[in-house]
Amino acid sequence: MRNEQELKELVHSKYSAIAQSTSKASGCCDTSCCGPSDEVYTLMADEYTHLEGYNQDADLGLGCGLPTQFAKIKTGDTVLDLGSGAGNDCFVARHETGDKGLVIGVDFSEAMITRARANVAKLGFQNVEFRHGDIENLPVASNSVDVVVSNCVLNLVPNKANVFAEIYRVLKPGAHFSISDIVIEGDLPPSLQEAAEMYAGCVSGAIQRQDYLQLIEKAGFKNVTLQKEKPILLPDELLQQYLSPADVELAKAKMGEIMSITVYAEK
Repeated sequence: MRNEQELKELVHSKYSAIAQSTSKASGCCDTSCCGPSDEVYTLMADEYTHLEGYNQDADLGLGCGLPTQFAKIKTGDTVLDLGSGAGNDCFVARHETGDKGLVIGVDFSEAMITRARANVAKLGFQNVEFRHGDIENLPVASNSVDVVVSNCVLNLVPNKANVFAEIYRVLKPGAHFSISDIVIEGDLPPSLQEAAEMYAGCVSGAIQRQDYLQLIEKAGFKNVTLQKEKPILLPDELLQQYLSPADVELAKAKMGEIMSITVYAEK
């Protein structure tokens, strides 16, 4: 099993490569251009195009929910997006917070930061900024943020308790977060847990739903609420890359449910 540093390096490498690609992750794949492993990154994505503030250049198809839709962002708010990628959720949040607010995106892939800054330069926004950093040690002042959002990112962090502690630190008293992420109810087969693509695609980094919610409560948050849930189905063709055909059905039974959830909580 990889240690925490190895997992972080794996994620950094995979998402930096995506940032440097000229294609949208969820839109590039047809039967001629890429292999089935790309499904790991795309099978969870929600449709963003109907949201105000959506920018196509910033949408890499890497999320598993629509946290900004549920985040109760008000005009003038300071919003922080964890794992901001090319800026998709930041630009939607900026529409909600308006010219008087501030939107900060943090990502630990330098390539993602470069892509996001290019996007904001094209849009001409003066109140959206992108900072390079680790979400376990946020480059953000304590008690300075009104709303934290994140879209399918905490799965990629081995020590999720550190992230929730940092979210608690940067939020103002009474402020809140809305986070979309993947959780499981059941057990992933060892071969899926070990697969690099499955980890970097957010699947094998998922923890049990109850454990996830307990981490939030242990960090000190209150009014923890599930705002949305949806099942994630792993296609047989994808499972067969890591399991023998005879083991696929058994694995699916043991895995139980893989779910995308959007969670709200207050400091």
